[in-house]
Amino acid sequence: MDAMSQNDVTTRSNRGQWENAVEGRPELSASFSSKEEAVDQGRATADELGSQHFVKDAEPTGAVTDEE
Repeated sequence: MDAMSQNDVTTRSNRGQWENAVEGRPELSASFSSKEEAVDQGRATADELGSQHFVKDAEPTGAVTDEE
């Protein structure tokens, strides 16, 4: 597993939304409806903080998750 450093940004899928999580800075975390928007913002946030940006693709589960 990657060792995360302070201020590193991870973009990942979470229940149909994309989110950016900033290591050690939860107040900077944000959610987006599209992967492209989340990746763009995650990259910009990492640039501003002088940290790294990681993108974790959603792992296919083979299950349909249509929660009602």
